[in-house]
Amino acid sequence: MTASPPGELPIASPAVRRRAWELGVDLRLVRGSGPGGRIMRDDLEASAGTGGQTPPVATSGTLRQRNDETVVPVIGLRRKIAQKMQESKRRIPHFTYVEEVDVTELEALRARLNATWEAARGRLTLLPFLMRAIVKATPAFPEVNARYADDDNGGRVTRYGAVHLGIATQTDTGLMVPVVRHAEARDLWACAVEVTRLAEAARSGKITRDELSGSTITVTSLGALGGIVTTPVINHPEVAIVGVNRVVERPVIRAGAIVPRRLMNLSSSFDHRVVDGMRAAEFVQALRGYLEAPATLFID
Repeated sequence: MTASPPGELPIASPAVRRRAWELGVDLRLVRGSGPGGRIMRDDLEASAGTGGQTPPVATSGTLRQRNDETVVPVIGLRRKIAQKMQESKRRIPHFTYVEEVDVTELEALRARLNATWEAARGRLTLLPFLMRAIVKATPAFPEVNARYADDDNGGRVTRYGAVHLGIATQTDTGLMVPVVRHAEARDLWACAVEVTRLAEAARSGKITRDELSGSTITVTSLGALGGIVTTPVINHPEVAIVGVNRVVERPVIRAGAIVPRRLMNLSSSFDHRVVDGMRAAEFVQALRGYLEAPATLFID
């Protein structure tokens, strides 16, 4: 039996109307006990048969509600990683600078080198070229290839001539940062071989403590899942980390014509106590210059 005459709107407060919407109840079918037939909340709940409780979510077919929970203790390596990341974010005033890089020429060079030398020297990814660019750029920006240490006198920065490159590596047990020592003394293929060796050692659990310590600047990449922009966390006590985003092909206007180009973002974070914003931008622009004109990577 309808509680409201046909064509008339039921009388109810906004709160009752919202509750009726939540319950899926047509207020025209609810008999009101309030003044002038006003529908009260108790009228609504009684009509819905919920007793004031929210009804369970309707299910159909194979859809079922789940109420299971899993508690995962943060222990071992996972705990150490969590503590290190927390310490880094707590102690370091991060700022991130993102720049787009046209790697069309670089990718063409990489493909040609692989076609010629892969069988004898191994396959090159983009990473060894970026490592080479960092090695070339850091002499002009010594403040980014450094470590910052707090002490009673307010802190000290140690700048390094050697480039010990940390390579953030995902493993089944968590994130590790193996170190390619003296990257400045390695060519593209030597860098590629060492990165592969360290990554395999990390993922197999055979990497040593020495191989996970001593980096002066770090590179991080999510590979094909690299996204458009990231805000990487600095590997404390370093002061800079260079993040690689995925390479995508997009139309670009060149000399008035639309042409396809291969583009990639570099998302890099810096310790603002040590590296000024302008210097960070200039450093990333130097990396961009080397990567967009890859022949300059081989000019001493």
